[in-house]
Amino acid sequence: MKRISFPLALALAGAFAHAQPPEPVRPVVVPLPAAKPAVATPATTADTREIRAQLSPRRYTTIAAEIGAKVNHLPVTEGGNFRAGQTLVVFDCGLQRAQHDKARAALAGSEKVLQANRRLAELNAIGRVEVDTSEAEAAKNRAEVAAMATTLGKCSIVAPFSGRVAEQKVREQQYAQPGQPLLEIIDDTVLELEFIVPSRWLAWLKPGHAFQVSIDEVGKTFPARVQRIGARVDPVSQSVKLVATIAGHFPELIAGMSGRVTMTPPGAP
Repeated sequence: MKRISFPLALALAGAFAHAQPPEPVRPVVVPLPAAKPAVATPATTADTREIRAQLSPRRYTTIAAEIGAKVNHLPVTEGGNFRAGQTLVVFDCGLQRAQHDKARAALAGSEKVLQANRRLAELNAIGRVEVDTSEAEAAKNRAEVAAMATTLGKCSIVAPFSGRVAEQKVREQQYAQPGQPLLEIIDDTVLELEFIVPSRWLAWLKPGHAFQVSIDEVGKTFPARVQRIGARVDPVSQSVKLVATIAGHFPELIAGMSGRVTMTPPGAP
């Protein structure tokens, strides 16, 4: 190993002592432009949109059997019109009538026994227990007659409102079970439009707002007016349900038709 002389070592030590450390690199910071405040935009033609709507009856229900019996007659066929109070279904209730007659006969016999026992009680021929028993028997038979009369009242079904038969679910001479659906009926005297709109439209959309609806099936445009606004806003889609009515009576319109609703916010160009 080669040795370094003392003068050379002393010179190297002085050079290292006077050496300056390198300056650290400083990052350059560039200021970002200030964010502009958000400004609410007024309603424009962009808020005007076409919305799908469907015609539906204001009232509709399913007629079901309340007793188990054979369907004897269906006076109104599918698609037919009917008036409120008109008979829609007639059942074969021969068995129920026979049971009603039996209950009435039992009631008549128990009432005669009761009258006889009351007369005997006045003569002190029988005790009070026999009279009370005959009174209870007569009351039981009266309840049986009332029950059978109620059953006979269900042997025919009348229309709760005027309208049309939308669907016939049973045929004549077919036996129906209690609770079985028989007819789907609708009230088509007033047709309603159901559709969904953005919830932000509630700021200007109120009941009574007039608009036009174009029905696809007939290719015509009809006047309509907002009737009701849904009671709840869907928080996911931010939409609300609207119900409107067609202004006027148009025989060519039937339930189930659909079309396009065009609404324009007030003040939009």
